[in-house]
Amino acid sequence: MKLSPTLASLADDLANRRTTSQQLVEACLERISDPKGEGSRVMIAFDREAALASAAAMDQLRRSGAAPSAYAGIPISIKDLFDIEGQTTTAGSKVLANAPPASADATIVARLKQAGFVLIGRTNMSEFAYSGLGFNPHYDTPRNPWDRTTGRVPGGSSSGAAISVTDGMAHAAIGTDTGGSCRIPAAFTGLVGFKPTAARIPLNGCLPLATSLDSIGPIARSVACCEALDALLSGAPLARRSIPAMNRLRFAIPRNVAFDNIDSEVASAFEGAISRLSDRGAQIDRIAVPEFDRVADINAKGGFPAAESYAWHRELIEKAPAQYDPRVLVRIQRGANQTAADYIELVERRRALITDATRRFEPYDAVLMPTVAILPPTLEELADDSEFGRLNLLSLRNCTLINMIDGCAISLPIARGNNAAPVGLMLAKEHGQDATLFAVAAAVERVVSDEG
Repeated sequence: MKLSPTLASLADDLANRRTTSQQLVEACLERISDPKGEGSRVMIAFDREAALASAAAMDQLRRSGAAPSAYAGIPISIKDLFDIEGQTTTAGSKVLANAPPASADATIVARLKQAGFVLIGRTNMSEFAYSGLGFNPHYDTPRNPWDRTTGRVPGGSSSGAAISVTDGMAHAAIGTDTGGSCRIPAAFTGLVGFKPTAARIPLNGCLPLATSLDSIGPIARSVACCEALDALLSGAPLARRSIPAMNRLRFAIPRNVAFDNIDSEVASAFEGAISRLSDRGAQIDRIAVPEFDRVADINAKGGFPAAESYAWHRELIEKAPAQYDPRVLVRIQRGANQTAADYIELVERRRALITDATRRFEPYDAVLMPTVAILPPTLEELADDSEFGRLNLLSLRNCTLINMIDGCAISLPIARGNNAAPVGLMLAKEHGQDATLFAVAAAVERVVSDEG
C-alpha cells in the first residue's frame, strides 16, 4: 500500500499554507519522543531545539517569498555515517563515541541544508554499515513495523533511516548503499529505496565502508520522492524523461542466482507483480546471466568491503577491538588476509564483470528481480551466529549483484493488502542510466502498487 504524504504533497501543503514547517517538525518530534514508539532505537542523536529553530526560519523565509526550494521546512533524517558540522559521526558504533565533532558538513548534508530541509536527527544503523539486516547490539535494533509484536529486523544497514519514515519521525531519509543498504530496508518495510550510479553523488564527509562500492541514496515513499532527493544530492538533476507506456518496455529477469533459496511468499509476490506488468503489455524475457554466477567467487575472500574497511579500521581495531560488534569485527578482519595481489585481481575481475554485464543488459529497459530473497527475519533467529551469517548473506545477495556491476537500482514495494508481508521489486540498469531507470520505475510503480 502506497504511503503518504509524499514530498510533492508536503511541498504543496506548505506552499498553500495548509501546514507549516513547525507543525511538521513538531509532529515528527512527537513520534521520536513517544515512549511507546521506536524513537529511542531509531535516533542515535537528535536536537529538538535546533530542529524547531530551523523550522521557524524556513516558515519565515516562506512567508517572505524567499524559501530556498519547494521542500524547505520538510523534516528529513540522516544516517549516522554523514558528517554534520559540530556533531560526532559514530557510524552506529561505540568505538567512535569520543571522536571529535565534524568540522564541516558532508557535501550531501550541505546540499540538503541549502534546499531548506530540516535535519531531524541521526539514524541508527548496522555498525559501520557492515550488515544487511540492520542489527545493532550497541544502540538496539529498530523493530520492523510489520509483525512488530514478534520483533523482526528492519533491514540494513540503513535501518533507522527506514523506520524513521515508516513511523513518521521524518518524511524521507538519506542512507548509503554498498551492497543494498538503501534497498534492503526499503524492501523490508514497504518503502522505495534508490541506489544511484555510485560516481554521481560525492562521498565527501561520509564515513566509508568500501569506497569502490559505496553510494549514497534516499529512502522515501515514492519513486518521485527518491528522484527529487537524488537531484538535490547529486547537484546535477537528471534530464526529465516522459514516463513510458508499459507496452513499450522490455524487461529481463535473471534465471540464475537471484532466486536461489527464495521464500515462497517473496516468490509469489514477485510473480504477481510480473503478471501485472505482462498483462499491461510489457515484454518479459527470462534470461541466463552468467556474470551473476561469477560474483560469489570474486568475493570469496571478503571482496572490497573486507579489504577496504580493514585499511580504514586497522588502527582502531588495534586500540579497541572489544568495542566492536564481534560479528562486524570478524568480517572486517577478513581484509587482513587479502594480499596486494588479491586486491589487484579483485579490481581486474570486477572491471571485466562490469563490461560483460553492461553489454548483456543494454537491450533491456530494466532488469527485474526480488530485492531480497527472504522476508524480514526475527531477532530470535539472529541469536545464533551461523544463522545470522546465512540470513545476512541472503539479505545482501541480490542487491550486491548490482553494486558489483556498478549499476543503478531502485526497490519498489509490491505486497498486496495491509497485512501482507513486505516484499520489494528491484529494477536495475547499467551504470549511468539513472534517468532512464527513474522513468521506467515510475511506470512500473503505477502498475504494481495497490492503486495499480
